[in-house]
Amino acid sequence: MSFTPFTRQQLLPQEEMLEVARQRSDLFIGMPKETSFQERRICLTPDAIASLTAHGHRVMMESGAGLTASYTDKEYSDAGAEITHDTKKVFGCPVILKVEPPTVKEIEMMNPETLLISALQLKTQRKEFFEALETKKITALAFEFIRDEDGSYPAVKSLSEIAGTASVLIASELMISQKLGKGLLFGNITGVPPTEVVILGAGTAAEFAAKTALGLGASVKVFDNSINKLRRLQNNLNQRIFTSTIQEKAILKALMRCDVAIGAMRGKDRSPVIVSETMVERMKRGAVIIDISIDTGGCFETSEVTTHEKPTFVKHNVTHYCVPNIPSRYSKTASLSISNIISPFLLQMADDGGIESAIRCNAGLKHGIYFYHGRLTNSSIAEWFDLGHTDINLIVF
Repeated sequence: MSFTPFTRQQLLPQEEMLEVARQRSDLFIGMPKETSFQERRICLTPDAIASLTAHGHRVMMESGAGLTASYTDKEYSDAGAEITHDTKKVFGCPVILKVEPPTVKEIEMMNPETLLISALQLKTQRKEFFEALETKKITALAFEFIRDEDGSYPAVKSLSEIAGTASVLIASELMISQKLGKGLLFGNITGVPPTEVVILGAGTAAEFAAKTALGLGASVKVFDNSINKLRRLQNNLNQRIFTSTIQEKAILKALMRCDVAIGAMRGKDRSPVIVSETMVERMKRGAVIIDISIDTGGCFETSEVTTHEKPTFVKHNVTHYCVPNIPSRYSKTASLSISNIISPFLLQMADDGGIESAIRCNAGLKHGIYFYHGRLTNSSIAEWFDLGHTDINLIVF
């Protein structure tokens, strides 16, 4: 008896399986005016809207939504957007696009089954926010959870680049301030010792802070407990700089000599406090602290949240800058950056046939979903607020 690896059924001619063509869908996007404190950014630039409308999509905007990012209603209207003064009309669109997460009152203005695309900012949320999403059966997508093909988070990375670069530029302004600064030029002038900068952390924000400081001619020291991050930072800078693991004596020695200290450390829940008040007391008179990590607690014990209107305070003769939303200071640059990330996702989503089809085709987009038709799908949120959740892979596959 001869052995065959196939059954008789398998040897019979089989029907050819053809891929079912994806049905393209048209989007109707609403962009309300940002009402959150200090928020000046907008999700889409006029060029991005022109691209969307050219593909047959509709965009409705609340009048004045782009003014804080230096974009007029006329620019958006010329790009194809529909401008209205009616906030409820904008929130009635099937897709809502915002930078900041909506308030509970704004969620009440939305129609059931709306798709919400915005930041989540988990640390600032309350349980009522998620209950409101559940009531309206909202599908919600968070910018900061969207993953790229390489596993990185493009929105977080892009805004960290802005914050890192801005931290050095802000420090250079504060150093020449007549009231607070020492009158130092942030640069390396022949015959003059270079400005000394200490950076806590070796992530994206720290890397761009280091690049900017080195570009201006400063002497840079970076501290982080991850050797891999320190190695990657040096490779990305394409030069050798002083790097060290976090050791109190080494940090104190560097802080006592530095002109600028930048905090860019992140923790799982809260940023670790690396610099104690006693260490700040021993820093130079007129030195500058820029705490990028203040939105998650801050790296310096002396840090206190400040605003864009009153960004600094002086403690122990050291100027502190602790504004939580640094990219909003550069609203047009930040808006361009967000728009470059979001608009391709919107176009791809439409080509895939809507959000349901898109998250089946794109694992990175699926990772950004934290509410799906009123069901919480993110385990981190569920643990944080003691809520029940369903794994999205059990719903969408």
